[in-house]
Amino acid sequence: MSDAGKIAAAFHRRAAEYDRHVAVQKRVVNNLAVFVETHLDEEPDTILDVGTGTGALLHNLRRIYPEASLSGVDLAYNMCLRTAAKLGSDCLVVNGDAEKIPFKSAAFDLAVSTSALQWVQSLSHSLHEMRRVLKPGGTLCIAFFSEGTLGELQRCFRDAARKDGDKNRERTSRLHRFWSVDDVKLILEGMDFEQVILSCETEKDWYDDVTSLLRSIKSIGAGAIAGGSATGLGWRGIINETSRLYREYYGQDGRIPATYEVLYIYARTPSTSERIGSGAVLSRGATERQ
Repeated sequence: MSDAGKIAAAFHRRAAEYDRHVAVQKRVVNNLAVFVETHLDEEPDTILDVGTGTGALLHNLRRIYPEASLSGVDLAYNMCLRTAAKLGSDCLVVNGDAEKIPFKSAAFDLAVSTSALQWVQSLSHSLHEMRRVLKPGGTLCIAFFSEGTLGELQRCFRDAARKDGDKNRERTSRLHRFWSVDDVKLILEGMDFEQVILSCETEKDWYDDVTSLLRSIKSIGAGAIAGGSATGLGWRGIINETSRLYREYYGQDGRIPATYEVLYIYARTPSTSERIGSGAVLSRGATERQ
């Protein structure tokens, strides 16, 4: 199965319980809704959510823009069913890929996405696809987890795996690589957006132990970021050592932190076919949840 197929299958299986385990993702949805309302000068008539999941972002945007026509696309079929159930006939939901969006060009005033683009194989393809479906003068507002996300877990996992030597090199090589701000800037510089604003926010959650952290990650279909799924005594030994190192490196008052680096992007397309040089503004912030 391709990487895209594995991701679709994982999120398809976890769709029913997804909303119970997405504390950080819910905050990102709320933040992006505010981000959209703050940066848009005019109300959009048509909105597309790429990687719509269970429809939380579209649900928020419907309250802000009640007259807008809503559409969503997601790779996982069960996620599409959840969105359709949540929004009903107010929303057109399509089972499709962020790297090949199944909508015609220049169809939407606003394209949004939260906590989805960190999973795509080609961020460039996805961003160009989202640009393609935007009308002249349209707006892109997205948020996804970037480099540094779950850095504590990945560091401890690597250190634990190294102690067993070369036989665990394949496991560490499968740790998920999150896109860096430089990756994103390089892509956006090659596109024809009129204006670009990047905002980096740090979110931090706390867990009782590594087991509860991994359970939360697995419950949203994202187990690959912890080195994939594996079994056996060797794997259990790595997880036990990861847990020990996590407490040694980061433990505070009996709990462990998990950090999420969230990159918010606003970009506006030119109102005409003439290319206009884009300017980028980068800001940073931090949020911690106990």
